Parts: sequence; structure tokens; C-alpha cells
Amino acid sequence: MRFVILGAPGSGKGTQAARIAEKHSLRHISTGDLLRAAVTEGSELGKQAEGIMAAGKLVPDELVLGLIKQTLGGGDSQGWILDGFPRNTAQAEALDGVLAEIGQAVEFVLVLDVNPDMIVERLANRRSCGDCKAVYHLINKPPKTEGKCDKCGGELIHRKDDKPDTIKDRLDVYDQQTRPIIDFYEGRYPIHRVDGTQPIDEVAAEIERLVG
Repeated sequence: MRFVILGAPGSGKGTQAARIAEKHSLRHISTGDLLRAAVTEGSELGKQAEGIMAAGKLVPDELVLGLIKQTLGGGDSQGWILDGFPRNTAQAEALDGVLAEIGQAVEFVLVLDVNPDMIVERLANRRSCGDCKAVYHLINKPPKTEGKCDKCGGELIHRKDDKPDTIKDRLDVYDQQTRPIIDFYEGRYPIHRVDGTQPIDEVAAEIERLVG
């Protein structure tokens, strides 16, 4: 099973991708995680990425694609989920080329649809542990002790990315740059759309019916 998961910020794609990956023994590939791992390992690509990120610049597509190729081109048969890449149609087209080079391909695309107003509400109430990165929701999944992480006791923070004004900007970027990828993939690969406004377990069950 090899697929791309798409959805606006706050749609729950990271949560669902992690659940699917665990259940089906797939690699959950987040480009952010790839970059951090490459920097930690000190690989050649990691050294390049570290310098770019330290300068506060965006890591170029070529470097990200190189990391994906390096990660997926090892010859093992384990499936994967790409989460957070591609972010625009140029990246989607380049990704197809890289996968073709290593004899792999996207099998289908999973899209989580969520109303923008619900996304704003979700993220405005989201809190993250500053230490272990565990995620909570003040209404749907509150911590046992206000402001403290259940897992490690760390302080819960409201990320700048999760504040209403920033969320609206992120949604605009998604609509302008990422949503058109769905049209790009239409006709190339099967596209499975799921109503992401449902409770997490119901979304997971619907995904399982579609792709399990």
C-alpha cells in the first residue's frame, strides 16, 4: 500500500496517517521528520538541509525529493504514506518522476474533507506538549491537569500556527497551492474522499473500509 494523504491543516491527516501506518505496518513519511532525521544522522543531504534551515530559508524541493528517493529507494517492499508532501502541483509532478526512477508509484490518494470553520475551531482549541509533543484538544481530548501533559508533565502550549489569524492564512495557502493537487491526481490515481468532520474513530473506520 503506497499512497499520498491530503487535507487542510487541522483536517486530522497526521493522526489518521499514524493510525493506518501502525495498523498496516507502513512507513509514515512526514517531510519534516525526514529533514530532522537527516540532520541528526549528519548525512550529506542532512548537512545541506541544516544550513538552509539555520538560515531561516525553505528547504528546496530538490533536496526534499532527494531525501524521499533515498528513504524509499532501499529496495524493501514496505508500503508507505506520504504526509505533508507534495504541497503543490509542481512537487506532485516531480514526485511521480522520482518514484518512477526507483520503480515505485502512488497507488491512490486519500483526501480528508473538513469545513474551514471547523478547522479554525479545532486548531484554536489544540494544545501541544512543549517536551514530548503530545497533542490535546481542550474540548474533545483535554489533559487531566489543566496546562500539563498527561504523559510527561510538560507544559502545554498554544502554537502560533494554531491561532485563528494564522490558521486562516494557512487555509488560504492550502486552497491556493495544495488543493489543486487533487485535480492533478484526478484520472491518474484512484482518489478516496473521507468526511473528516466525523469523530476520529469514525473517520478511521471509514478509511479502513476504503483502503483496508
